[in-house]
Amino acid sequence: MVLEAAILNVKPGEEGRFEAAFASAQSIIAAMPGYVSHALHRCLETPGRYLLLVDWVTVEDHTVGFRGSPEYQVWKELLHHFYDPFPTVEHYETVLVGG
Repeated sequence: MVLEAAILNVKPGEEGRFEAAFASAQSIIAAMPGYVSHALHRCLETPGRYLLLVDWVTVEDHTVGFRGSPEYQVWKELLHHFYDPFPTVEHYETVLVGG
C-alpha cells in the first residue's frame, strides 16, 4: 500500500467553501480503482492549511489511474481553484508501525 500526502493551502476566507466542495468531491476519489481510504485534516496552527492523506494500492493507481481519468477533471474543477500555492503531493511507503 502507498500513502499519498498532500499539503493543501486554501485561500483565506475560502475554508468553508473548500470543505463543502471536498465533501462532494470525495466520492470521486473513493470510486477510483486502487483507492483504499482517505482522510482530510485541518491544521490547528496554520489557518487554511489542510493535510490530505489517501491510501492507494499502488503509486500508479494515483498518478496514472486517477490523474489520467475523466473523473480527475471534475475533481480539479471542484477543488483546484481553492489552492494557493498549488499543493505539494508526495507518496510514502510504510517502514514501521507502532502501537
